[in-house]
Amino acid sequence: MLGPDGFDRLSRRRLIQFGAGAYLGLNLGGLWRAQAAETRIATSRPIKSCILVFLYGGPSHIDTFDPKPEAPAEVRGEFASIATTAPGVRVCEHLPGMAKVMHHVAQLRGMHHAAHLHDSGSIQMLTGRPLEGPDRELFAPIPQQFPSYGSAVSAYRNGDPVEVPFAALPYVFQNVVPTPCQGAGFLGAKYDPLLIDVNPGRREYEVDVLRPRTELGPDRRRSRQQLQVRLEADRGDNPLAVLQEEALRLLESQAIRTALDISRETPEVRARYGIGEDGLGAGEVNGGGGEVGFGRAMRGQNFLLARRLVEAGVPFINVYDYKQQGANWDAHVNCAHQHKRYLLPQFDQGLSALIEDLDQRGLLESTLIVVTGEFGRTPKINPVGGRDHWPECSTVLLAGGGVTGGAVYGSSDRMGAFPATNPVTPGDLAATIFARFGIDPTTEMHDRSGRPYPIAAGEPVAAVFG
Repeated sequence: MLGPDGFDRLSRRRLIQFGAGAYLGLNLGGLWRAQAAETRIATSRPIKSCILVFLYGGPSHIDTFDPKPEAPAEVRGEFASIATTAPGVRVCEHLPGMAKVMHHVAQLRGMHHAAHLHDSGSIQMLTGRPLEGPDRELFAPIPQQFPSYGSAVSAYRNGDPVEVPFAALPYVFQNVVPTPCQGAGFLGAKYDPLLIDVNPGRREYEVDVLRPRTELGPDRRRSRQQLQVRLEADRGDNPLAVLQEEALRLLESQAIRTALDISRETPEVRARYGIGEDGLGAGEVNGGGGEVGFGRAMRGQNFLLARRLVEAGVPFINVYDYKQQGANWDAHVNCAHQHKRYLLPQFDQGLSALIEDLDQRGLLESTLIVVTGEFGRTPKINPVGGRDHWPECSTVLLAGGGVTGGAVYGSSDRMGAFPATNPVTPGDLAATIFARFGIDPTTEMHDRSGRPYPIAAGEPVAAVFG
């Protein structure tokens, strides 16, 4: 049955306990369809947009949103905690901006999975499914299997068509090779995101398909592309035709061009989100990687661009915080120094400005912000002052989008090592995002061989929505 918030209260586990598909004479696809017919996992007021902020490298949950002041020194670290606008909720002292907006934020403090490495962990958190095969890093490109959340929303979202259903910025992130969790996977290239690149030198954003080719005027460019589409169509099977037509429409899209031009914002607004310094300051040394991240000066502006894309009508936006493994949140060395000096200040300023700005513009209730890394970090500080990979427990933030502000769902144990109450999985996060768009998480999708899967391998976390 449905609760008052529109979320399904009859869990998949209970349906299986009631008889399982074999007893009912159903295959897996039939069971999912039966569930969908029995119940509707949706919301009465679906969101219009989602901004997913991915903190590549894995932030320390203990040094950010799940402080452990009563733990031993080698666990709690050197940071104090501070009160927030949410009663009883405390955060790291180096998050003063977020402390002022936590009444808009819900926390999932029991996120966990089994992938201990960056590539497998990123795939798990950004598709809601594990990497097939052993837990590993990827040293050569492989095809993406399951779609990213934005691609699935693009494929199954109800409502009028939009010019850009899914955008990703400000680069494609990678370890050795680009991590295969940033596109549509087996749903096909039609549902890949519009890739928006940052130009740190010019401090602006650009999209390759929107760059006019200097040798072609607009009329010749349109004629050439329409001819290419017709030629492809004459061959019968035409997988490129739709993509070419979409690219053509983008070339004519003034709304997206305008959204990308952040110079239209006042200097005061841009400063509010933060414009940092490139490279290292005088006397600074590489203490773990965050200070040498590509485009670091634009981290705050990435949040500003995300807000502009929401205003332009883009339903799903991925913001990748850091591009390259080894120059990101992966603080194996000097974790406290990295977080205090490089990682937290720009993040705190940019994210808190985004939440405040969306709220002031009346857009926060219809926009869900999701903040996650690929995993947390070890409770115990290592001999070189760092914290290592720890997927056994981390914290995910949900802001806006109908959340109960200040809610804390689940908890970690006293060391921050494992979920103590209400554990959640990446599949549950996926189901929550889809449900907030009004998409039934049991909706069936098919891989390239025709094998059916529900779009989410979990259940919505209904408790944090009022």
